Amino acid sequence: MSEKKTKVEDCIFCLIANDQDKETEIIKKNTELVCFRDIFPAAPHHYLVVPIQHIHSCYSLHRGHTGLVKRMAEMGKAVLHEQGITDMNDIRLGFHQPPYTSVDHLHLHVLAPSSQISEYTEYKFLPQTYRFLTEECLLKRIKNKSSTGVLLESCILSL
Repeated sequence: MSEKKTKVEDCIFCLIANDQDKETEIIKKNTELVCFRDIFPAAPHHYLVVPIQHIHSCYSLHRGHTGLVKRMAEMGKAVLHEQGITDMNDIRLGFHQPPYTSVDHLHLHVLAPSSQISEYTEYKFLPQTYRFLTEECLLKRIKNKSSTGVLLESCILSL
């Protein structure tokens, strides 16, 4: 599987994560991750959590990244709590995978309330579809993937 290569210095998410983009407001940051608002929000609260280290996409992940994926989801949920979201049953977290990514840098979409996702963009955020992988689905897929292996399983529903 070939992936379009992105130079780190050309990656907008790398620029944001390294405080080189003056237009983006960082909501939360630690030594590994950064969270900011999506520029095209599909819900009243729509954030992106990205690793500071450039990782191309979920295809680049292997079982050694399990903790990273979990920490991305934890940060997303923490941001929702900090922004006043209390109903954690009405949220949606997930990853797009190529060719459905607009930026070639791994990122977690954090949306709330999921019941208010725009009807015009909802198709982009349907769980367990090829387009949008939940944290649980992605963890399942990388569980048995070595650093050089191929994805052995999937939890994507047939349409």
